[in-house]
Amino acid sequence: LMPADPPIRSDDARIDWPGMLLLSGVLVTLMLVFAMAPEAGSHPLVLGALIVVLAAFVTGWVAVERRAAAPMIDLRMLARPVIWKSCVLTFVICLGTAMGVFLVPQLLDVSGEGYGFGAGATEIGFILLPGAVVATLAGPAGGLGERRFGPRAVVTAAVVIMATALLALSVAHTEVWHIVVGKALIALANGLCVTAMVTSIASSVDEGDTGIATSLILVTRVLGSAVGGMLGGVLLTSGTPSGSDVPAESAFVTGFLIAGVVAALSLLVARTMSKGAKQ
Repeated sequence: LMPADPPIRSDDARIDWPGMLLLSGVLVTLMLVFAMAPEAGSHPLVLGALIVVLAAFVTGWVAVERRAAAPMIDLRMLARPVIWKSCVLTFVICLGTAMGVFLVPQLLDVSGEGYGFGAGATEIGFILLPGAVVATLAGPAGGLGERRFGPRAVVTAAVVIMATALLALSVAHTEVWHIVVGKALIALANGLCVTAMVTSIASSVDEGDTGIATSLILVTRVLGSAVGGMLGGVLLTSGTPSGSDVPAESAFVTGFLIAGVVAALSLLVARTMSKGAKQ
């Protein structure tokens, strides 16, 4: 709704309201599917109906975006290798980050038999503080690294750090320092990868397409974070024994393990990226 800066936007560059509404429908329905997943056995028809609605939203959104004069998400640009590879890697990194952001405080909060810490909110905040500091420093470091070593080197390092941290947390999570180090490494990987992707994309497309290309990365970042957080919630909900409000340790292990394996598999995409900053 903000007024356009000169040169004034043409009539064919109006806000893509249909695409925006349909994408919102896709995301809301996707979150509902995740929320219903733990109860799929008791409500199979509801889950099936949601999946059908989700497919309809996705089909409608793709059709609208392909015909829109100024689409909210340019699918033609998304088909370019440099764009879709960056989006895949950003999604995976943000999914892993969101899983860690969700699962770690939950693990610190619970008091299970042989796991958990029973920490209060203030104590949890202090434990997570080193990760917040690392995240603040990782963003600038990612930009500097992308210019010095190229995006592939930075992203590969970030993916390796992310996968190592998540897989390590799936095995070792009984001491506070395990959590501090693991969360800090996750924050480091996220900052390095996302910043490197944004700066790399900005230098890889025509000047007039910079806004569209970088917005694709940022939308992908939001999607990865939403899916990662929701998936973590689903795993803890489904891993909570009947009659208990404390998730089983296996639920946390499964969450860290899934996110770590997905991060490791994304190396198959990272290795196909161009070495230089210009792609």
